[in-house]
Amino acid sequence: MLIGELSRRTGVNPHQLRYYEAQGLLEPDRGDNGYREYGHDAVLTVAQIRKLLDAGLSTQEIGYLQPCVTGAAPDLKPCPETLELLRARIAGLGEQIDTLVQSRQTLLEYLAATERRMAG
Repeated sequence: MLIGELSRRTGVNPHQLRYYEAQGLLEPDRGDNGYREYGHDAVLTVAQIRKLLDAGLSTQEIGYLQPCVTGAAPDLKPCPETLELLRARIAGLGEQIDTLVQSRQTLLEYLAATERRMAG
């Protein structure tokens, strides 16, 4: 199938599909005319990419995990690199959450102090 059909089937615009290709996540064949030609498995691959992106993984991380990805969910095989990457990503999210909680608390303190000055 050509890129336009893959785009229609997946809901992902052609520009994004070319980006996934540039990142090594999709590998189309080239026809005699030079057009990208995707196999039917590309629909599943794009669905996997989208769901992993929705989980907050980068395209680089997805590329690293791709050999361990199966199914539409997608399911992740328990490869050592899968567990290591997911644990590291979760730890990083925990750090970001802690930073955001601290920032929120500091801003609330600034807001309260400013409101007290305005009332006083």
